[in-house]
Order: sequence, then structure tokens, then C-alpha cells
Amino acid sequence: MSEVLYRKYRPTTFADVVGQDAVVKTLEAQVANGTVGHAYLFAGSRGTGKTSIARILAKQLGTTANDIYEIDAASKTSVDDIRELNESVNTLPFDSKYKVYILDEVHMLSKSASNAFLKTLEEPPEHVIFILATTETHKIPETILSRCEIHTFKKPNQETLKKVVMNVAKKEGYVIGESSAELIALLGDGSFRDTLGTLQKVLSSAKGKKVSEEEVLLVTGAPKGELVNTIVSGITEKDLKKTLTAVREATDANLDMSVVLKLLLQKLRAVLLVRFGSTDMVKHDLSEEDFTFISKIANDKNVTIGSDTLIKLLDAYTATARAYIPSLPLELALVEIIGDSKPV
Repeated sequence: MSEVLYRKYRPTTFADVVGQDAVVKTLEAQVANGTVGHAYLFAGSRGTGKTSIARILAKQLGTTANDIYEIDAASKTSVDDIRELNESVNTLPFDSKYKVYILDEVHMLSKSASNAFLKTLEEPPEHVIFILATTETHKIPETILSRCEIHTFKKPNQETLKKVVMNVAKKEGYVIGESSAELIALLGDGSFRDTLGTLQKVLSSAKGKKVSEEEVLLVTGAPKGELVNTIVSGITEKDLKKTLTAVREATDANLDMSVVLKLLLQKLRAVLLVRFGSTDMVKHDLSEEDFTFISKIANDKNVTIGSDTLIKLLDAYTATARAYIPSLPLELALVEIIGDSKPV
């Protein structure tokens, strides 16, 4: 695989886009009706397709590569950079109806640069369309927001990412099991780019065209499902020794503690959601075996897992990245949870 999977399978038409139906439907209608705006803001977390859809919109408007300008606002933050942009918009397109400017990470513009950009954004030439992209809308001045048509990009759910993993693996000539695809989707954390990046590492390390679960676990640093279930059981049984022994096994196997915690949080969240009747929200994110395991715990009235348990584990997850001993935040959280297991 010489080409990065995320680039290779980047959508090139609106029909290729997955998980952003509302945004796509609106933009398609505007193109068809000739009602395209002069300034857009695409807002959403990383890897959700903002830049890809910006490029597709430009192409749907008949804009050629000569008239599409991509600018990384994270590195072009100064007033001089924006003044240069302001001057360039006044020249006519080379061979298209529009010049389309795609400004990524636009929240990184300095205050003075934002002010310099504002007048052009208010009254751009008729041949210019701006598409701004950001992961942090709250950092953008209201004066800029009010002049843009804002589209919010949703994080793809785990089921969507799982399908992407399996489809891309198949196109690359590999066979990957559902449980492995689920794990890669979970680790993708709502990002197409991160999910395919993890898949790329897995496929690049695979010994054959049929990828084993063991290979996926090794590459991702993830524990086997049984290990995480052991920690969950230990929490429900208030058995501190059982949970700490499982954590020690994970440490001895050189597993990534952040991944262990992510999987643990996923399963305990599922317990709460099933207990409160939101089964549909988690059923597709778990294997049949895990769903049976989770349902049994959720329906046990003697189990007192509450939101406080997840809060302690979330704090441990945040602390793990900077912990001198990677397992320590989880160990401390387990001591607190099992030493003080009370329902919320």
C-alpha cells in the first residue's frame, strides 16, 4: 500500500460521502438551484470530511484545480497573509466561473488577521466563494460567523466506521473479522481519517490477506475482550484484587492503557444505557457475546454501577497520557470505585 488509505478512499462526489446526509442534501440542492452562498463555515471534529466536501462542492460548481485555493490558516495566520489573500480575490478565475478559497483551521487566524479578512468576507467579488473549516467554532469571532452559512459535521458513529473499515479492507484484498473491525472503529474515535490510519497500520503489518484478531490486538495495543470483561466483572463484584490483577496482566503484556480505558468506558457506558432502556444506542457497537455480557450486568439489580464510576474512569483516561506510570490512573480509579461503590 504505497498510498495512504484516507487519501485513496477520500470521497470525490457527493454520492461517495458517508455520514453527512444533512450537509450533502443542502449543498446538492443549492448547486442544483443555483443558490450557492458566497461564504460557508464547515464546523466539526477532525476527520469528519470537511475539506473533502469543500473540494466536492467546488468541483460541483465546475471549478477547476487552477481556481481552487487551499490555505492552511494554522500556518498563514498573519495580517500580511490575509492582505495577500484579499488582493488575490480581485483577479478573475483562470478558466472557471468561480474562484474557491478553502481556509482550513480558520480559528487559528490572529485577531488582526480576522479583522483584515472581514471586509472581503462581507463584500467578496461575485466570482469568489469562501469555504472556511474549523474544529473550534467558539474561537471564531462572531463578526465572521454571522457572515457565513454554517454547516455542522457530525462524528460518524461506530457502526458507520465499522462498515468503512470492512469495505476498505475488502477493496484492498484483505479479509478482516467483524470484532476486529469494531475495535478499529472504536479506536478511530469518530474520525474517518484516524480510523483508516489505524486500519493502514493493521494491514501493513498483516502476515497474510486474512487478518487475525491477534494481529489487530498487537498492532493497536488493545487487550482481548475477556481482559476488559474481567475488569468490568471485578467492578460489579466489588473485587479489587480481580481488577488489579487484570490491570497487571495488561501491563505485563505491554498494552496501551489508554486503549484499555477506552474499551472499559465503552462497556460500562453500555451497561448504563441498557439499564435505562437505550439498548438501540449500543447494540450495534458490541459483538453478540459482549452484548449478552453487558445485558446480564445491566439487568442485575444488585449491581450498583452509576455515572460516578464513568466519571472516575474518564478522569483516569485523561490522566493516563501524562502519567509516569501508565497504569497508575486506572489503578487509583479502581481503588476509589470499588472502595466507594454507591449508586447515583
